[in-house]
Parts: sequence; structure tokens; C-alpha cells
Amino acid sequence: MKIRLIQPSELNELLALYGHLHHSDEALPEPAVVEAIWQELQANPRYKYFGGYVEEALISSCTITVIPNLTRGCKSYGVIENVVTHASHRNRGYGKALLAHTLAHAWSVGCYKVMLLTGRKDQATFQFYESAGFDRHEKQAFIAKPVA
Repeated sequence: MKIRLIQPSELNELLALYGHLHHSDEALPEPAVVEAIWQELQANPRYKYFGGYVEEALISSCTITVIPNLTRGCKSYGVIENVVTHASHRNRGYGKALLAHTLAHAWSVGCYKVMLLTGRKDQATFQFYESAGFDRHEKQAFIAKPVA
């Protein structure tokens, strides 16, 4: 697998891969809105979308946001989201390799920590993230959502 930044022209491939992330998700807004958001993300150097490619096909992806910080000696921290591997390519080490690459990027830009949340509750997912270097016991996460 080759790992590299997802190119601006690869939005449709990324959106197709996201179909393997959630069994159901909210519908996307009109294409012009999606494209505008993608352009904004691509223009901001703090957002990186890494992709794993097999024979030029995008089969795995995650995003990292590097956030400036006024504590920890003003060292930034990272947040990884939307970790996904195409269902037909799972359990081959692609996701773990992608996370290793993404963590290496975070360390190279001076992050003092990287956080990752998952909505999954199964032990296999927990073990996967732990094998990739994450500690589920280090901190407790809390999530707030707007009231519907």
C-alpha cells in the first residue's frame, strides 16, 4: 500500500470510501456545498487527509487536524477522525499502517499528543487502536451534541 495525501481531485473517491465508515449517515448537501467545504479543508495546512492506495485505488483513509495550543510549552496536539478501510481490504494491516504514517506526521510537526475517538464499542476495534499505539485508558472523552 502506498500512503500519501489525498489530492483535491479525489473527493469523489473519498466520499465513496466513506460509505464504508458508517452503516447509515446523513445525506450530503448539494455538490457545490460539499466541494466548497473540501476546498476549504484542502486550503488549510492544519488539515491533512491521508489515503492508502492499492493499485492506485483509495482503500483506506483518515484525517488529522493539528490544533495550536497555549499549554504544554505551546506544543500543538492532533485529532484523528474518520478512520476507514474499504470492507474488502480490512484485516490486512492497511489501517494500522495509515495510522502509523499519520502519527509520524503529527510528531514531525511537533504535536505533544494525538487523540482519536471511536463510536464503536467492540473489543476488536479497541484492540486495533491499541495495537496502533493508542491508549484507551489515558483520558476519558465526553461528547456533546445539539438538542434536536
